[in-house]
Amino acid sequence: METLNTGGLRSEQRLGWAISNLLKAGWIERPVRANYRITEAGREWFSKHPEGISDFSTARTLFSPFWPQTDARKPMLSGVDETLVEDIDPIEQIESGINRIHSDVGDALLRRLRESHPDFFEQAVVDLLLKMGYGGAEQRGKRIGGSNDGGVDGVIDQDALGLDRIYVQAKRYADGNTVGREAIQAFVGALHGVGASRGVFITTSAFTAGARDYVKAVPSRVILIDGTRLVGLMIKYRVGVQVKQSYDIVELDEDFFE
Repeated sequence: METLNTGGLRSEQRLGWAISNLLKAGWIERPVRANYRITEAGREWFSKHPEGISDFSTARTLFSPFWPQTDARKPMLSGVDETLVEDIDPIEQIESGINRIHSDVGDALLRRLRESHPDFFEQAVVDLLLKMGYGGAEQRGKRIGGSNDGGVDGVIDQDALGLDRIYVQAKRYADGNTVGREAIQAFVGALHGVGASRGVFITTSAFTAGARDYVKAVPSRVILIDGTRLVGLMIKYRVGVQVKQSYDIVELDEDFFE
């Protein structure tokens, strides 16, 4: 199931759009709450089109005559091909815009992280893991860093006594400078040195296939987070970014009419 940025499912959004337009066309009716049935007009249309509708563009053309004349369904994006925008469900237009913004912000985040001081980057990844819920309500996590870090850059205590720990390695690499198997092997060795079995290796670049295959074969539980996933998590958990503006999407409250 594909999830939208709003938290809902894309399938549910498209189903809701279809039901709304079928009601406007008079092809289905709603006798009681959450129950729908086909009307005679709907049966007549379906008898002529048993194959149904397979794409949004066709559905939009079909249902547009049933939309209110005051409904100005024109795109508000300058410089964008209207025929392309109008062939997308309104919620999916918003989703597309959000994805473009996140992509631009993600690129900027990655650039700033690569330009930052190693200490800053190490603290940033610890902050991210704490924001994701690791370390508990007391935020038990810290950056280690330095020349005597033992091969790890941060540690997260999963319990108040520090009996269950997650160790972190953070590497600022330029785009194209991938993290190979050797670096992961060294990290696994560092985990063994502190008696740990779990770790997170985070980089601003990517991992080679050899590195990914290696973590699948070792008994230690090591999670690899590349630059793309890193900035995606930072945006999701609001680390290094802030909400600029929020919009509310409304729908009819069926309970109000019960």
